[in-house]
Amino acid sequence: MKPLILLSALPLLASCGRHEAATHEAAALPAATVRVQVARLQPHTAAEEVVGTVRSKLRAMVEAKISGRLLEYTAIPGTKVKKGDLLARLENQEIQAKVDQAKAMLEQAQSDFSRQKQLIESKATTRQDFDAAEARVKVATASVTEAETMAGYARVTAPFDGVITRKLADVGDLAMPGKPLLEIEAPTALRFEADLPEAMLDRVNMGAKMQVRIATLPSLDAVVSEIAPVADPVSRTFLVKLDLPDADGLRTGQFGRVAVPVAETKLLVVPAASVLRRGQMELLFVVKEGHALLRLVKTGKVLSDGIEILSGLEEGEQVVIKDAAKLTDGQPVTIQP
Repeated sequence: MKPLILLSALPLLASCGRHEAATHEAAALPAATVRVQVARLQPHTAAEEVVGTVRSKLRAMVEAKISGRLLEYTAIPGTKVKKGDLLARLENQEIQAKVDQAKAMLEQAQSDFSRQKQLIESKATTRQDFDAAEARVKVATASVTEAETMAGYARVTAPFDGVITRKLADVGDLAMPGKPLLEIEAPTALRFEADLPEAMLDRVNMGAKMQVRIATLPSLDAVVSEIAPVADPVSRTFLVKLDLPDADGLRTGQFGRVAVPVAETKLLVVPAASVLRRGQMELLFVVKEGHALLRLVKTGKVLSDGIEILSGLEEGEQVVIKDAAKLTDGQPVTIQP
């Protein structure tokens, strides 16, 4: 039995010998100059993400103010329009007839007023008849203005500069008040809308800055501009709107997430450049007693100022933050001041 014990111990002794040889080999390397940073716990605001959608701050459903068949429809989705551009034109024979009628009545009233004016000068009529003729001119003038205004409603124009996003009618359709013809949005002023649960509402304040993440875009600093005063009776959530900054590639309808702060905590954070990845392993070097020692660590959240270390590192240890990939485990190092 004793020989078997000795034989089974041989691989362990050989392994220890190789490790000691590697340690001696690393110790024999010239001292490397490194920069280090002391690992410290840093305050961090824990956040929970809520999904939402990018929408335009200025959007409108455009509809006709009068009833009539669509004779012309130029609103094509995706088309950019200026304020006052023609979007649709309605038939207006009846309204035009009223315009002609109002103008005829105005001409008659003006003729009667001219005759009354001549008569009043020769004192051949009463002041009462003269005033009545003058009043009829004013009424007829107002009728012409009203009829021409109604005729102008046959032209449906863009209420502001924007982009046509939806087409809701076509030539031949009957347009009427309350029936939308199209949807238009201003793409320059965008905001992010999200439905927040009641438990998170007390963590959001007007004017507060929050991080919004949208695919293919960097994180955006959005500002809370509106908070719904009442909850949705079905979902029991509150609609919150955040103004977004100008960013290339930002469009209405995009899906995103807003980070809502929920708690204050502390994280052990190191610079992202100090963490090495070799296969599935995450490593870093710490300096101890003048030597660089390799540590196996587990990382967590990626933050703006570094990366969270969940295990493998203690607060107060010196972490190599530059050229760590050039070091060997156990190699002598000199800390750069």
